[in-house]
Amino acid sequence: MIKYLIVFLISMVPLVELRVAIPYAVGIGLDILPSCIVAVLGNMLPVPFIFLFARRILEWGKDKKYIGKFFTWCLEKGEKGGRKLESKAGKGLYVALLLFVGIPIPGTGAWTGTLAASILNMDFKKSVLYVLLGVLLAGSIMLLASLGVFGAINLVK
Repeated sequence: MIKYLIVFLISMVPLVELRVAIPYAVGIGLDILPSCIVAVLGNMLPVPFIFLFARRILEWGKDKKYIGKFFTWCLEKGEKGGRKLESKAGKGLYVALLLFVGIPIPGTGAWTGTLAASILNMDFKKSVLYVLLGVLLAGSIMLLASLGVFGAINLVK
């Protein structure tokens, strides 16, 4: 039980999210399906709060003495992600959000994608749905990578 709690908590951490939680679960030999469910739940738990409150909190704190630099960095990261989404997406903004969250590379994940959606004033329900789909995509990619599927494909060539 404690190992699943660790998977849950790792998946809630910004920047690493389930991109680390799933390989960790596979690496310590946890059952795959419960591990993936726990990782997705942990990754998604902060999403509504990020969408509804993070931007306001970051705006409030960006000029504070001790937290200002970090809050400004977070805002800039979200704004950069938002601009990137908008410029590449056009009318497919929600699909772009899904892909932004779903392609597991550093700096793209549920936290950054949700903050970007909030900064862009995207629809809350649609944003959460597309972030969830992106998290599922990222989780699938990380699971396949963790199980060595991509390495096995390279061996076949």
